[in-house]
Amino acid sequence: MKKLSITLLLVIVLLVVTPVVAFAQNLSFQVDQEFVVVYVNPDGTVDIDYEIFFSNDAGADPIDFVDLGLPNTTYRITDIFAEIGGTQITDIENSPFVQGIAVGLGANAIQPGQSGRLRIFVPGIRNMFFEDSTDPNYASVQFQKNWFGSEFVSGASDVSVTFVLPPGMQPEDPRWHAAPSGFPDEPESGITEDGRIFYTWTNENASPSRGYLFGASVLRSVIDDSVVQAEPVGPPPSSSGGGGFLGGIDFDDFFPGLCCFGFILFPIVTGGLSSIAQRQRKFQYLAPKVKIGGHGIKRGLTAVESAILLEQPMDKILTMILFSVIKKNAATVKSRDPLEVEVIEPTPEGLRTYEEEFLLAFMEGGKKARSKAMQTMMINLVKGVGKKMKGFSVKETEEYYRDIVDRAWVQVSEAETPEVKSKLYEEYMEWTMMDRDYEDRTRDVFRTGPVILPTWWHRYDPGVPRPAASAPSVPSAGGRSSSPALPTLPGSDFAVSMVQGVESFAAGAVGNLTSFTTGVTKTTNPPPPPSSRSFSSGGGSSCACACAGCACACACAGGGR
Repeated sequence: MKKLSITLLLVIVLLVVTPVVAFAQNLSFQVDQEFVVVYVNPDGTVDIDYEIFFSNDAGADPIDFVDLGLPNTTYRITDIFAEIGGTQITDIENSPFVQGIAVGLGANAIQPGQSGRLRIFVPGIRNMFFEDSTDPNYASVQFQKNWFGSEFVSGASDVSVTFVLPPGMQPEDPRWHAAPSGFPDEPESGITEDGRIFYTWTNENASPSRGYLFGASVLRSVIDDSVVQAEPVGPPPSSSGGGGFLGGIDFDDFFPGLCCFGFILFPIVTGGLSSIAQRQRKFQYLAPKVKIGGHGIKRGLTAVESAILLEQPMDKILTMILFSVIKKNAATVKSRDPLEVEVIEPTPEGLRTYEEEFLLAFMEGGKKARSKAMQTMMINLVKGVGKKMKGFSVKETEEYYRDIVDRAWVQVSEAETPEVKSKLYEEYMEWTMMDRDYEDRTRDVFRTGPVILPTWWHRYDPGVPRPAASAPSVPSAGGRSSSPALPTLPGSDFAVSMVQGVESFAAGAVGNLTSFTTGVTKTTNPPPPPSSRSFSSGGGSSCACACAGCACACACAGGGR
């Protein structure tokens, strides 16, 4: 997915404007976190779900009212739900200060030095869909997150904004708009439990006194087409009310010039960012299966499947599978340069599907056919992991398997004898390879002392002699000592063999790794086609900016009641 070029045609600006906290002589607070979910519904309405975590400063006045600006008056007060700290709030009315609502916290006011979590859910806002400026088959919606007056709020906020798109769309259908500064150029995407695609932008260091604009375009065929408007309705926000000025600059005069300058600068800046994002995206091969509401850890993944979940480089994953089939006596490396892997027949029982497909790929005649078969194997593996993760928390599961990797390295590095260290490393080899500092840690752990090679090592390294049939087994991790009869390598040589083996095997197996990974990504995580970002004018109230072409109107009625 690419960021969108700017056009002069109009789409909606969903102006959700500043929540203004109650009048006070000493109002001072922080917004630690703010999570917003925008549900774009097929009936042509939009639901907005705010979750705001306030920390009131010591010595400040209580936060007893929050005014939430809304884009228009099509909502119904009786449909709005609010709660603070799990206690439902019933004091909700139209605000006398902003176009929106006033939420009275009453006995649950946030006292000085205390914190509180406020949730406000506003369903059924209409007049939000407008024609996409570049594709008549699409409709656009934009959303500008609330912000607070800088004279009241301090610090940084952890901000997350999620668009949940209408059902019926495929992953390649929707299009996101260019992200605001400070947020990732490409949002996190996924599928909800009921099959709706979503985009999430996150900035852990966002300004609580700054508005951020997000947008997406959806197929008109999945919404009530009668709600799509040709152009925004309503006048731009008024510049009266004590706003529009900053440091002596009149924003009503300043912004038109700034907006026009943006038309020159924007394609240059976004073009550079887009190219970086596209290069990074080539290696983001895992189809997003993050579920809103998904919970719990998915246990039981193999090291290879965990590496897929963590989106490890594919050269590592291919080498991990190689070690797996070699350990199971299903394959042997006959030659490293040129690479020649021989499949041992009959293949042992109990091989996993990706191991069987890996072996079948090496039975292909030419390198091109083998690389294509390898891509098919990886695509199936990625999709399989996605299915296994359905309904589980990706974040929790990733942390769980990263912890396994860390603990594996701890056990290997703390082993007191070469025998125990060698045995543990053999057992945890695939897990240790998943560490982001794998190369450095391998060199550090094996910089001294000999490494006793596993009994199967000769099937990986043709230069190592096959151990004698009478050779005793490697001592167990319990520490039982025995004179090692298996081949050994100096630790530094073993580390070099492991580190360089990953790159050399992948190059010999599939050729250009970037092209190979891109071929997988195009199938497992394809980007939707780009759309166009349009400046918009539209209705709204205090603390909002709206632009149409090079004419912008800004107002910031700061303060509160």
